[in-house]
Amino acid sequence: MTEPQRPLGTFGVWRRRDGATPDFAAGVERLGYTTLWIGGSPGADLAEAEACLDATEDLVVATGIVNIWRGEAREAAAAFHRLEARHPGRFVLGIGSGHPEADARRAKPLAAMREYLDVLDAEGVPAGRRVVAALGPKTLRLAAERSLGAHPYLTPPGHTRWARGVVGPDALLAPEQMVVAETDAATARAVGRSALRRYLRLQNYASMLRASGFGDDELAGDGNDRVVDELTAWGDPAALASALRAHLDAGADHVCVQVLPIDGDALPALAELRAALA
Repeated sequence: MTEPQRPLGTFGVWRRRDGATPDFAAGVERLGYTTLWIGGSPGADLAEAEACLDATEDLVVATGIVNIWRGEAREAAAAFHRLEARHPGRFVLGIGSGHPEADARRAKPLAAMREYLDVLDAEGVPAGRRVVAALGPKTLRLAAERSLGAHPYLTPPGHTRWARGVVGPDALLAPEQMVVAETDAATARAVGRSALRRYLRLQNYASMLRASGFGDDELAGDGNDRVVDELTAWGDPAALASALRAHLDAGADHVCVQVLPIDGDALPALAELRAALA
């Protein structure tokens, strides 16, 4: 596979598309992070990614993810080639099939993902320059076979350990981890629960968490403390760094850190966290 000319590094930053501005990207690069993941279903035209690439020198930019139901594969491929011409080796196309609650067409997501990847192949997007959002075994195996690897979202370290066994030793495994830079338990958990509220009601995440060892009683409502503490790690920079390293210890190659709250200024927390990780 043709991997990015600039490696993803060990730790990247995950930010929703409305917060992944060129100024934010420049700030992430100044702090020494090597990759910015743009979430919140960025469009297949990759406009946000292009703006962030234009604002930086060496930062790798990845989508986490382009939703295959909302962005046509040929459009994504054309945009990939446009970005590759302007910023060689600095973009990774992350794609995924979203949630069954969000789109009725998602009845056969695995078949649709294969078809999308077939088009990317035909349009010349290298397998090693794309990743697939994956939680379950079939999609994880597809990610390992047809792309650089898998980008699981909202997964605990236990899932990372299991996923490594599914994708094998060579595929990229790049899970996302939410963090709250707050040492007061009640305050931090309130922020975490606000972020988790939507996800715990989605079938694919709830199923993944049950398979990862969480009981129905723990997932009820906005989740119990164990769910919140694992999925939205909180504490001082050392504690947050430990939570990120737990994924590495479980088999991850690269961990994407998302600072909560999602609409806050993430750069100060990222600066302190970077120092702790160093």
